[in-house]
Amino acid sequence: MAIRFHALANPARFLRFARRALPWTAALAILCIAAGGVWGLFFAPPDKFQGESVRIMYVHVPAAWMALFCYLCMAGTSAAALIWRHPLGHVLARAAAPIGACFTLLALGTGMLWGKPMWGAYWVWDARLTSVLILFFFYLGYIALSNAFDDPGRGARAAAILALVGVVNLPIVKFSVDWWNTLHQPASIIRRDGPTIDAAMLAPLLLMILGFTFYYFAVWILRARAELAALRTRALKLRLLAS
Repeated sequence: MAIRFHALANPARFLRFARRALPWTAALAILCIAAGGVWGLFFAPPDKFQGESVRIMYVHVPAAWMALFCYLCMAGTSAAALIWRHPLGHVLARAAAPIGACFTLLALGTGMLWGKPMWGAYWVWDARLTSVLILFFFYLGYIALSNAFDDPGRGARAAAILALVGVVNLPIVKFSVDWWNTLHQPASIIRRDGPTIDAAMLAPLLLMILGFTFYYFAVWILRARAELAALRTRALKLRLLAS
């Protein structure tokens, strides 16, 4: 995997790979989200205790998963740029940040909608909710820092350092329900004793998670191509000014 990642350091090679991968990721995203959404919203059974409100899960859980996954991708590409000077590291991190921020905002919004009937309030300062809110602020901080300097290189390095610092928050988000007494329900899918969700609900949920993942890769590719085009445009303008 590392060898393949370094092989894509050449922008032209990356663009060729992106051109081939984009139709597949987009098609798989549409198929999985359509199938999982229809199955989960209309055919999966309601929960014994939560009733029909459990259907928020088919959007909330994939969005929360993607909030963590996108940040991990952003931090990983930032580390590649800082440590190995990967030419596309900062480009891929900048492309991932707004997508991850949107997924995190979606997770927070759907969590609030789910919390109202379950807890009687849209927001409580629960450990899981609070740590996800902090994750959202890290996304916003990265985006702000990367655009805060006249020199794009300085902004990219400062934002990359912040992205690496924010990795500390990821295990807190994941294990907060195990470390503290929280209102948020514990893990239901990835458990040592196996998932606790009925198969009729688990199958569409996994489809939605796959769909959100493919959607992320499709949009990530599009944004990375746009970032490369912006860099080329800036370089051409600087050459024209210099001449």
